[in-house]
Amino acid sequence: MYKVVVIGGGWSGCAAAAAARKAGAEVTLLEKTDLLLGLGNVGGIMRNNGRFTAAEENIALGARELFEITDSCARHTNVDFPGHKHASLYDVVKVEPKVRRFLKELGVEIRLITRAIDVEKRGEDPVLLDSIILADGEKVEGDVFVETTGSTGPMGNCLTYGNGCCMCILRCPAFGPRVSITQKAGKSDIMGQRKDGAFGAFSGSGKLEKNSLSDEIRRRLDEYGVAVIPVPKEEVVKEKLDLKVCQQYALNEYAENIVLLDTGYAKIMTPFFPLESLRRVPGFENARYVDPYAGGKGNSIRYLSVAERDNTMKAAGIENIFCGGEKSGLFVGHTEAISTGSLAGHNAVRYLKGMKPLELPTGLAIGDLIAFANKSLESEKGLMTRYTFAGAEYFKRMKEKGLYSTDPEEIRQRVKRYGLEDIYSEKLI
Repeated sequence: MYKVVVIGGGWSGCAAAAAARKAGAEVTLLEKTDLLLGLGNVGGIMRNNGRFTAAEENIALGARELFEITDSCARHTNVDFPGHKHASLYDVVKVEPKVRRFLKELGVEIRLITRAIDVEKRGEDPVLLDSIILADGEKVEGDVFVETTGSTGPMGNCLTYGNGCCMCILRCPAFGPRVSITQKAGKSDIMGQRKDGAFGAFSGSGKLEKNSLSDEIRRRLDEYGVAVIPVPKEEVVKEKLDLKVCQQYALNEYAENIVLLDTGYAKIMTPFFPLESLRRVPGFENARYVDPYAGGKGNSIRYLSVAERDNTMKAAGIENIFCGGEKSGLFVGHTEAISTGSLAGHNAVRYLKGMKPLELPTGLAIGDLIAFANKSLESEKGLMTRYTFAGAEYFKRMKEKGLYSTDPEEIRQRVKRYGLEDIYSEKLI
């Protein structure tokens, strides 16, 4: 039997499941809620800044399908907004069903409302996992496991490190808390920090019902995909910028203005904005949050459960667990999740075959991000930094190293020079 079990059905878990299945393994994907994609159901931003490069690298490597789906669901393309160029904004309502259909057609077994709570293991160093134990007591056996459970929740973490449960898309009260599989296997997770030393960080955005906004704001969103509305001086709170997960948006423009993006809803690019204050801004007199439902009070807290791992995405001290997404580092974004998840899923099958795991070269943006983020965790400053192709410290590094490009053919040739073109499409089993 060659069975891969993926725990967590966000963007990274879906990418890992697809990569492992394309490589020939039997794949079961466990997701505790009734939706795949996790935070991808409230995201919607692709291809902005260096994410364009990373998307095209993934496509050249053979992990093209999830990008084809988000491209097909784009409401707007080539959108510029403060600090960001050539973004694509996908419709957050349409994308999840397409991803679910794609995985089913690929032959992935998807098990929704299926929460992993513990493990059965052998040995101590390294640990070897035999099975995942579910909340109802069932055991799911596998030969190799990929953990993509994220780093958000459970509710107690949002209470301790944030402003309480904000009723976000992950819906812990309804579907139960996230459980760290690496911790259950006996390994300690890393916790990200903020500049003031507090643990975790607030999710960086929310969603407003478009019909609750003025006609003029809706028109601008429908036509251009973006609307930037100045905030009255008395409502400007720059201190909130330090709270954000998404430091690529921690620019003064995001405190002095309300930046909205059209992802089907109106995506408001702030960690939280009290509703009473928001409604004092012209055009927002009737504004209403649709995610998180308590978005005027706070957002979910992230980066509280990051596994130690190597650059092939294998978890440290556990023989047969790979990891991706926020579980694998202080990463921000869907493209980053797909990039790490694809590598983890592919290497899970290499493990099954006794092959040398693939470590992407640092001459590719994806390989460089994975290695740089891992190395940075060794320092206190690294625990306070977030890593994304879209901005902040890593995008600066990308440009300095000459890795940033918006030319798909140039990017494809770069991947080809390393002999890695379509490697994720190769059937290994």
